[in-house]
Amino acid sequence: MTELSYLAGFGNQHQSEARPGALPVGRNSPQRVALGLYAELLSGSAFTAARAENQRSWLYRRQPSVVVGGYQPLAAPLWRSGAAEGELAPPDPLRWHPLPGEAGQDFVDSLRTLVVNGDPAAQLGMGAHVYALDRAMGRRALVNADGEMLLVPQQGRLLITTELGRLEVAPGYIALLPRGLAFKVDPLDGEGQLHRGYVCENFGAAFRLPELGPIGSNGLANARDFEAPVAWFEHEAGAYEIVKRYGGRLWRATQVHSPFNVVAWHGNLAPCRYELARFMTINTVSFDHPDPSIFTVLTSPSDTPGWANVDFVIFPPRWMVAEDTFRPPWYHRNVMSEFMGLVLGQYDAKPGGFKPGGASLHNSMVPHGPDTEAFAKASAATLQPHKLEATMAFMFETRWPLRPTAWALQSAPLDTAYADCWQGLKDEFPHA
Repeated sequence: MTELSYLAGFGNQHQSEARPGALPVGRNSPQRVALGLYAELLSGSAFTAARAENQRSWLYRRQPSVVVGGYQPLAAPLWRSGAAEGELAPPDPLRWHPLPGEAGQDFVDSLRTLVVNGDPAAQLGMGAHVYALDRAMGRRALVNADGEMLLVPQQGRLLITTELGRLEVAPGYIALLPRGLAFKVDPLDGEGQLHRGYVCENFGAAFRLPELGPIGSNGLANARDFEAPVAWFEHEAGAYEIVKRYGGRLWRATQVHSPFNVVAWHGNLAPCRYELARFMTINTVSFDHPDPSIFTVLTSPSDTPGWANVDFVIFPPRWMVAEDTFRPPWYHRNVMSEFMGLVLGQYDAKPGGFKPGGASLHNSMVPHGPDTEAFAKASAATLQPHKLEATMAFMFETRWPLRPTAWALQSAPLDTAYADCWQGLKDEFPHA
């Protein structure tokens, strides 16, 4: 990994300075900030939000973010948002093969939307995107004013430069980038090499750790394992193109200085990374298959308790020990809509057709479950302790139906034979 430094703890109050003496003591916005810096507040919640839910960080920077030119529209026909920009698809299960990628594209240009719901203007819903980049963003930065972005790398390491510092993320890590924060994403495994992954764009309430309830005080994702970057600022002078995601569209402007000029910061609104291997899995030790909600890493709640705007759920390596139990996921229909991706290995319910880098959609009340091969194998397996290894699947689960985009249905590598994987499930009921 790159030699970068981190602060630990999700949502913790942090302070960091790249130059000694840059942080003010005892006040946030002194009359004259040390070292000729400007004080700027980044708020991720309303000022009057409850103290436990209030998110904000103070930034001390060489020039404030208001120093930027006028914005002009930037075409981005394949990056969509909101249910209105999706297609009303039939209630079928959908699956996509891995995105091959196009040469010469950076993170912004390579983003392709597979499914959407909600409305960014109403601050609800999400979009699920894929990226396949092979080029650095260079003197280009992205600011998403519509929602926060959760990156799930599948192939290739990334260096994410943000206003508050730098993060390195690789497959097996995630990165969470707050709404309104400037950042850029660069490949670390060499220009020209394919770097691929998934993005959840969350228009609703900010992601947080789920409540643990009867699980108690330990388990699932621990706050201390989320790492925020220490302060870092770019020394190189020169203009930057600022790409802004605003109102479901992209806009561009040019400014004469780097947006990565924050010398010091303090607060609890910060980008962070998390290593999925640190997730403390909870599972059955007796019988029956528990609900997948026990694998929730982060949740974005809605106004209805228990019905998430978005849940980020993983299916990591784990021991399977249940007695007299069908161990893969059971056949089910769900009021929640499920977008799945595969980072590594194979998914136990789809051993053949679901490939790393691929994706699937099982919308609200669309039946799904193990394919014929998985069902036959699991039904006849000798039930003894068994560890699922070298696997990592995930799910963006949301209370609202997800609409595939026109690109997802017409141009993406759609698996048109997906439904055939269940056709071998025969009626075995004894007749008279």
